[in-house]
Amino acid sequence: MPSWAKAPDFADQPARRDAVRAQTVVDRERYLEEGLTPLRCQTCHTEVLVRKSSSRQTSVQWTGDPAAQCPVFAEISAKGRGPGRPDTCERLQKTIKWAVDEGVLDVPE
Repeated sequence: MPSWAKAPDFADQPARRDAVRAQTVVDRERYLEEGLTPLRCQTCHTEVLVRKSSSRQTSVQWTGDPAAQCPVFAEISAKGRGPGRPDTCERLQKTIKWAVDEGVLDVPE
């Protein structure tokens, strides 16, 4: 009886397996790295990478530990808050809004 798998591994089809692996690398780059714009917070000058996928969706990729870079996250970390902490800094959100308003960040239609 075959074991259950979420997706086929194509173990018996090496060429197809290699093609799937190659496409996975392309997809990973596209979804995790493509279109990211370096942006510095106007308050603390922490640099993050930002992508706007729509007017409602923003991706922020920190280039290091947020608590070591951003005073807001450092304060949250110092207070020992874990789960339930904010996903971003309100000051950074204002910088992102400014970047969209000024055309620094493109927002796809």
